[in-house]
Amino acid sequence: MSGPFPETAGAWLRAASDALAAAGKETPALDARMLLLDGLRIPHSVIIADPELVLTQQECAHVKELVDRRLAGEPVSRILGVREFWGRKFQVNPDVLDPRPDTETLIEAVLEFGDQDTPIRFLEIGTGSGCIAVTLLAERKNWIGTATDISPAALEVAQANAKHHSVAERLSLVETSWADAVDGCFDVICSNPPYIPSDELSGLAPEVRDHDPRLALDGGNDGLDAYRAIAKTAPKLLAAGGMMMLEIGADQKNDVQKAMERAHLRHIRTKRDLAGHDRVVIVQHDETGNVVEDGQL
Repeated sequence: MSGPFPETAGAWLRAASDALAAAGKETPALDARMLLLDGLRIPHSVIIADPELVLTQQECAHVKELVDRRLAGEPVSRILGVREFWGRKFQVNPDVLDPRPDTETLIEAVLEFGDQDTPIRFLEIGTGSGCIAVTLLAERKNWIGTATDISPAALEVAQANAKHHSVAERLSLVETSWADAVDGCFDVICSNPPYIPSDELSGLAPEVRDHDPRLALDGGNDGLDAYRAIAKTAPKLLAAGGMMMLEIGADQKNDVQKAMERAHLRHIRTKRDLAGHDRVVIVQHDETGNVVEDGQL
């Protein structure tokens, strides 16, 4: 932000919102409010009650720094170190993918598999911040989870989020590539793997390209490397009647289906996100462990 520091909270909000809007940010007023409240460590009710609240010079300098980071393209969640997902707050840092609203479609799909009274064992492959595994455990008190990641730094974030949401005792974290070091039998396998083709990474929005870890974005030459790796291990880990659910890119349904079929797994249905895009592919074994044919679910 250029110019003199606004001295009151209300004036600061207006100035910050105007600066963010001029820079083309999609939610300038919301971004400004979140940065101010976090920077001052106060609830929104304080600003509503007293928009003429006077900021100290130190407070002005601090919140200006936060807005300058946003103007430079850093996402608000990265600045604050927190992202809301499925109504809960999760710690995020440069070691993990910033959770996206689209991934809540994967949560919906998995939760449809069993209710509160059904004990379920699930495996999440490539957990990152742990937002998927932690959300599932928080929503289903009788479920037990295992989550993997190749990054020890990411697993530290997942562990912190599991503890924060009081589900750590039901979550086992495994450092491995995909599910290579995992043993056992799981009712559900789920994953939001990297699915961006390598040559498309440079064209992503700066908020994504410059701040999400490349490891969590890069899906290889065709974007399908992770799906092929997961398909190799899924059959030996899925219980009879078990289900695997994978988040996909908006135009990847057919390619992922073919990758599953080459591994002798059949895609049987797809769940769409709120924008109407195919977002989750679902594979299911029948009770004998044989693959269910398309259309039988």
